[in-house]
Amino acid sequence: MEYVRVGCAWLIAVVFAITAVSKARDLSGFARSLPDLVPVSRALRRPLAVLVAALEGLAALLVAVPLLAGAPGVAAYGLALALALLTAFTVAIAVPLRRGQRAPCRCFGVSAAPLGPRHLVRNGLLITATLLGLALPMGAPAPAGTVVAGVAGLIGAILVAAFHDLVDLFAGA
Repeated sequence: MEYVRVGCAWLIAVVFAITAVSKARDLSGFARSLPDLVPVSRALRRPLAVLVAALEGLAALLVAVPLLAGAPGVAAYGLALALALLTAFTVAIAVPLRRGQRAPCRCFGVSAAPLGPRHLVRNGLLITATLLGLALPMGAPAPAGTVVAGVAGLIGAILVAAFHDLVDLFAGA
């Protein structure tokens, strides 16, 4: 089970690294999109955008660095931060959807695609991976198995980043 934990941890680390970098690359655009999701004053948009991108980057580092250093128990702090962020993001998506608002998804950078139920599903999958990463045993798996689990997490992260496009592809949109 430690390989599942390692794979889930790498999945979360890579997803949060991708989202942090994509938001940092277009911080002004991300800041402009925030009022569509949460009530935030004009003066606080940019600081909130910086905070979100920084926390995503911190979560990625807190998960990845301990895994690379062979201290997987420390990665739990990054996973806990990721869980808190994912919960907040899920609420920030669900509330406007409930009101019938369809703001553009800026989760993985610039996109005109509106938020929808698929984003709640994606976040649910990420929350599940985070919970598995927190709940499964923190043993030190063999290096070869760790590499395989890490690659599986990386592939999973790429699929999560392309989730919107994959849903459109298979749904025929």
